[in-house]
Amino acid sequence: MAPRILLARHGQTEWSLLGRHTGRTDIPLLDEGRRGAKLLGERLHRAPLDGLPGVEVRTSPLSRARETCELAGFGDRAEHWDALMEVDYGAYEGLTPKEIQDIRPGWLMWRDGVPEGETLEQVAVRADEVVDWARSADRDVLVFAHGHILRSIAARWLGFGLDFAARVRLSPTSLSVLGWAYGEPAVESWNDTGHLTV
Repeated sequence: MAPRILLARHGQTEWSLLGRHTGRTDIPLLDEGRRGAKLLGERLHRAPLDGLPGVEVRTSPLSRARETCELAGFGDRAEHWDALMEVDYGAYEGLTPKEIQDIRPGWLMWRDGVPEGETLEQVAVRADEVVDWARSADRDVLVFAHGHILRSIAARWLGFGLDFAARVRLSPTSLSVLGWAYGEPAVESWNDTGHLTV
């Protein structure tokens, strides 16, 4: 079996609810985010995934991702990994897209980057590290992380530049699966939040 990578975005936080760029600021989950993480865990532990026996689990060390991982029932199997931290937004940390547009009209993170933060090249290197690790053995992997780094990982899994990540949205507590089709990297499912509608 060719390896797949399952991507779990952390649960809702106050800043994600408000649309604020949340990079390295360690914002806790809201009650809604904790509830979503538990529902995600229930989904991952029932058929057809059945708790993903044998899966290798890694999580961003930031508390919103770690707590999502723990509440989903994978905390005891997870290794913290800095490569899964969210993009460092530098001077744009905590700002909404509208606030950034007021400062820099026409700005697009995936094209323009951020001042005083992580470069797009640095983000691509981290995403490639995750993709290489995921493909390194004959087993599935599960990661708990953040919206922009997970979108970056998807772009790189598919063989695209980071600008592709601008074209895919990712909701809090969503589950996405990247795998293979006809021997080529493919999206099996994306931004699935069906477990939140129960």
